[in-house]
Amino acid sequence: MFFRGQVIGKYKILQPIGSGGFGTVYLAEDTWIDKKVALKVPHKQHLDFGELLREPRLLATLNHPNIVAILTAEKQENIFFIVMEFVPGVTLETIIARDGALDLARALDYTCQISNAVDHAHRSGVLHRDLRPSNVLVTDGGLVKVADFGTSRFLEIAAHGTTVIGSPPYMAPEQFQGKAVFASDIYSLGVTMYQMLTGVLPYATPSPADLDRLMTGELLSAPRLKNPKIPKVINDIILKAMAPDIHARYQRAGELLDDVLAARAGSRAARTPRAIVGAETAVDDPQEIQLRLKAREAPQTPRFCWHCRKPLHARSDHCPFCGERQ
Repeated sequence: MFFRGQVIGKYKILQPIGSGGFGTVYLAEDTWIDKKVALKVPHKQHLDFGELLREPRLLATLNHPNIVAILTAEKQENIFFIVMEFVPGVTLETIIARDGALDLARALDYTCQISNAVDHAHRSGVLHRDLRPSNVLVTDGGLVKVADFGTSRFLEIAAHGTTVIGSPPYMAPEQFQGKAVFASDIYSLGVTMYQMLTGVLPYATPSPADLDRLMTGELLSAPRLKNPKIPKVINDIILKAMAPDIHARYQRAGELLDDVLAARAGSRAARTPRAIVGAETAVDDPQEIQLRLKAREAPQTPRFCWHCRKPLHARSDHCPFCGERQ
């Protein structure tokens, strides 16, 4: 669509960054303010202007340090494109391909940041529907940015997303039936965790003949079988995130994040997730109840650690990255 050196409006095209099923992304320079930006050009240019604006309007509702920011949308020379912040770094997919299984601390660091992004989107009523390592950008400083919300959908538009969208190795069983819900993103996050900690996918890309086995969980083997260094509690968190039954899965990213933070802290709370042990063993003490009540009152605006400046979850009083009390 664009070529190197082309000037469109105030943007000078520097090079293509990548291309996917929904569009091509270019690195460009905003010549007015000498700033690098990313331009996403949707493949479908024939839609009416209102349809073209749906994605940027959706993404403009998401303002979070772990989500690639949308700056504006423009139409120049009869070409519609979305202007996004440029994130220097590499994709998580590239990191896994290069390094193989990541060490536990690094994998959980990335998990916490991705969970922050997904939790924020879900609280805004937005599903991602195509969460995977190639859509996760990592800067040299270790900051994670979730990208490509182009397949996203407001939950309010319908009871669930009804179009079969996603990347098969990362898709929850219900997505193959065109039914995407919040817990579908959690399944994709679980697959991403699995891949980060083992260096491989939990199973080959499911074929139509494998769908029944995917629905029953027969395709899935525990990540500890592929990497015995994975702690049992993290193993169980991944298996709960990837439960084939929606109701047995984490419903929100914040729930998964709570268990990961507890596991990282090595506290008493770092036990097998409640849905796995059973309700009869999940006895709440007064201190835990107070912490939950306090969490519900926590502000939803992004917070940063005073020490390492990485994004904090609203419910955290300790930084999950450097451990400093906030």
